Amino acid sequence: MTHVVATINLKGGVGKTTTTAALGEMLSGEFGQRVLLIDLDPQTNLTMMMIGESRWGELDSQSLTLAALFEGAMSAGGSAFEFDVSSIIQRAVSPLRKVRTVDLLPSSLKMIGLQERIAGAGFVSNDSTGILLRALKPVIDQYDYVLIDCPPNLETITLNGLRCADAYIIPTIPDVMSTYGIGPVQERIAQFGERWGRPIVELGVVITKYRKASPVHRNTVDDLNRRRDITMVFPSLIPEANQIAAAAEYADFGTLRQKYGAEGQFTALRDLAQDFMATAKVRLGWA
Repeated sequence: MTHVVATINLKGGVGKTTTTAALGEMLSGEFGQRVLLIDLDPQTNLTMMMIGESRWGELDSQSLTLAALFEGAMSAGGSAFEFDVSSIIQRAVSPLRKVRTVDLLPSSLKMIGLQERIAGAGFVSNDSTGILLRALKPVIDQYDYVLIDCPPNLETITLNGLRCADAYIIPTIPDVMSTYGIGPVQERIAQFGERWGRPIVELGVVITKYRKASPVHRNTVDDLNRRRDITMVFPSLIPEANQIAAAAEYADFGTLRQKYGAEGQFTALRDLAQDFMATAKVRLGWA
């Protein structure tokens, strides 16, 4: 069984992309899972982390990114469009030798303009939000987990990611500004699930850039744990660390521990991946 999980927060800069990348690499390198990363964010940060700027430039110039999917759907009017998504999947993308089972659907800066064009195209609602879902059907069973890095909005391209998703996680810094939008995200995703005829399960909130010495961070985590509208706060708190920030560079760091940091950072991310798998299996069904 493939579990498709979206990563979303309406606040930028909360570690959403780094969390997605780290989960993918931990699931593969530490637990032997087959993972497909989907970069729906036009900023292309996840793509850069996994294949580097040079390779991304080659793919973008050859129209071998997700922009080709959405551009083709625009030209064909949505539902009539057939696209061989396997032609743009990048295989074994992590620069780490141990991580061999992570694939990527890369993003493009062109998707900034495509967002506006798709929203104004006048498709029937299910057509405009189902472009990615239709394209993924032939390949999705090749993976244990599909992780979708969504832009920090709830516009049409983001809805394409949510339409594919069985579940979602919300990475957040434990402060007022970063957590303010959790409730609205939950409400809107529940509404989208009703519109599409199936629930999109909230797996939980992932605490990122955590500073144990900060009273604000400690109090916010306590408040989140008490909130009845949140399914759970993952117990592994991902610390704020230069090494995690540096992990965004496309480079062979040697090992996952060397990439993400040996002073508790690697352990926190590995524990997160283990908790993520357990939670997904309980809430979405065993593989």
